[in-house]
Amino acid sequence: MNVSSLATSLREEARRTNERRLLVLAGNRDEGYELARNVLSAAGIPEKATAQVGPRRIVDCERVSQRRAGELLGTTHEAVVFDAHDELRPNALGRVVGAVDGGGLFVLLTPPLDAWPTRRDDFDATLAVPPFGVEDVTGNFRRRFVSLLRDHRGIAIVNADSETVEDDGLTHPAPRLADTDHEGAPENAVLDAFPHAAADACLTDDQLSAVSAFEALRDPNTAVVAEADRGRGKSSAAGIAAACFAAEGDDVLVTARSYRSAREVFVRAAALLDSMDELADTDHDPPTRVTANSGGSVRYEKPTDVIERVGPKGQRNSHDGPEGRQRDHADIVFVDEAAALPVRMLERFLRFSRVAFTTTIHGYEGAGRGFSVRFRDRLDESDHDVTDVTLAEPIRYAPGDPIEVWAFRALALDARPAVDPLVTEATPDGTEYLALDADDLLADENLLRETFGLLVLAHYRTEPADLARLLDAPNVAVRALRWNGHVVSVALLAREGDLPADVREHMYDGGRVKGNMLPDVLTTQLRDFDAGIPVGMRIMRIATHHAVRSSGLGSRLLAEIRRECSDLDWLGTGFGATPELLRFWRENGYRTVQLSTTRNDASGEYSALMFDPISPSGNDLYERHARRFAARIASVLSDALADMDPDVVRESLRATDADVETSLTDWEWRLVAASAYGPGQFDHGPAPFRRLVVKQLVDPADPDALSQRQERLLVRKVLQAHRWPAVADELGFHSAGEAMRALGAAFQPLVDAYGNDAAMEEKRRYSD
Repeated sequence: MNVSSLATSLREEARRTNERRLLVLAGNRDEGYELARNVLSAAGIPEKATAQVGPRRIVDCERVSQRRAGELLGTTHEAVVFDAHDELRPNALGRVVGAVDGGGLFVLLTPPLDAWPTRRDDFDATLAVPPFGVEDVTGNFRRRFVSLLRDHRGIAIVNADSETVEDDGLTHPAPRLADTDHEGAPENAVLDAFPHAAADACLTDDQLSAVSAFEALRDPNTAVVAEADRGRGKSSAAGIAAACFAAEGDDVLVTARSYRSAREVFVRAAALLDSMDELADTDHDPPTRVTANSGGSVRYEKPTDVIERVGPKGQRNSHDGPEGRQRDHADIVFVDEAAALPVRMLERFLRFSRVAFTTTIHGYEGAGRGFSVRFRDRLDESDHDVTDVTLAEPIRYAPGDPIEVWAFRALALDARPAVDPLVTEATPDGTEYLALDADDLLADENLLRETFGLLVLAHYRTEPADLARLLDAPNVAVRALRWNGHVVSVALLAREGDLPADVREHMYDGGRVKGNMLPDVLTTQLRDFDAGIPVGMRIMRIATHHAVRSSGLGSRLLAEIRRECSDLDWLGTGFGATPELLRFWRENGYRTVQLSTTRNDASGEYSALMFDPISPSGNDLYERHARRFAARIASVLSDALADMDPDVVRESLRATDADVETSLTDWEWRLVAASAYGPGQFDHGPAPFRRLVVKQLVDPADPDALSQRQERLLVRKVLQAHRWPAVADELGFHSAGEAMRALGAAFQPLVDAYGNDAAMEEKRRYSD
């Protein structure tokens, strides 16, 4: 069989089964390009129905680089040609493999397969972080990738240099009992309230069921959760529903990690409104705002923009202006690809009365199982009446499509931890501590799936590239706890520091140095030229099986890592700060040295950096930054961090181990004591009050001197300088006057604990 007849046969079988086929052209790039043109021609695939991912154009069609592969998300093509000669970016592959329609071909151009894992490409260079070089990167990810290409059904392999067919990839399936039509609405489609045009726009029964479920959002205090694998049409269903609501005059806010993820919602909304003659206007093509004749609209905003301004039940925050009031009003909110957002951010969308969450179970965008485990309890505890719907039937290709099965396995998109009953009895003392290298993971597919599955489940941003990083990056290590043969806790570690002077000079002058996050921040932002000298290990991710969470396994894993790393200078971590996470890390010996002054676009949180020093050098590094952090934090909290959650502030400062001097003058002590015990007022001189609050939260004489509410009051008013009416409203005081009196009372134990003779004399004046 020659290559042209192979292409014809693959295309015929793909169309007959409504599946996809993958054709690997391995060898010289120029030979591969010529064969790719011949393949497309022999398969009868028009150039305009093709998309190309790579640096050079093969045919006259849409072409993007691997870095811009996300532009193909939500698009469909009869063929995609993917050039992996210069690099193989796992994220790019994960984004585009789903763009091939049923009956189509995915054409993959590679170097010779036997030699490919030993080559180093441009993606490998991104894994070579200083002080390592690209020669230190292994080829384990591609070695596994090649093995799966050769083992999976539906994948043809051709030696492009000799034009030899090594595997025809034909599956010779039995005829299907029924052929899926995908044209028009499912038979007997019925919607309770939406127009019949909405049913006509659905392509499967599952999609119709999802649109029907979204009808529940007509009522207040409702939530809908739609879960599906990629390519099942959940975003299209959301767009159809959003258009129906807009036609009725509702303002529909759509949010997602990026507009690209939610693009299909807007495309479908505009198409349906247009078909109903209800489309008034769109702002772009594809649109980010769709307006209906009724005045209703479907509009996009970034998640961080929404949650920063929204107060309880979707109302505008009290400190926002009139513009904020108008923008924050939304009748219905659709959170698309919800699994790609952290739980704490998702919780804030429950402030809206009518909200829908769509999420991918397996796929590049996120892990629906993680969404279910981490967020579902919070949703069930809310005052929303929840409707669930799952879409299982693919729209673009038939169920069981071999290329989908291959992609899930090759990129570990369907990796998941052990099922709950296998690990529910796990205890810290009964687990085995493991150092898992790439050979261990490659030799045991179940071990790899359980390890990576835990990372996917626990973290909203685990991507296919993380699999390659885990297997190939020279600075990355994996440590785990195993119980009865199953992984119950795992940590992903990155070695940082030990940077030569020229690299530190480059970093100090503002240059970015890959893979050294903690030294980078301390050097670039905090101006510590020597921060990159000590050697440490950053905990990039730590995850414990949800069935045994809060049982001490994570702490046991961190303790074992510390014992193993006794020859290093420090352990550290950086993460989107929440009170719970800060408490966890503090209880395991980590201390705060920095809070970022901008919110992370993905997590919606301010990031915290924490250290656990080991050696004298590491302790010196920590102590100088802890002192500087305690000295500067009051001024930062009244400016860039004025909107930080007060509980995050409390836990961040409590997790700082530094000596804090009060050093108030006699006049300042009289001012504070008069405010605490007499007619004095905080507003007349806030500076000494701020130093006292930092002292109490960082280096307290009595950690239990204040209640949580009193500490929140001190944070909001004294450190963050919020206005009295807003503070009173947030903390549940009847009036601003009551909040003022409570502030004075909160300073009484601080005056008693730290005050000098002048303070005591002022206190006696009002106490006698």
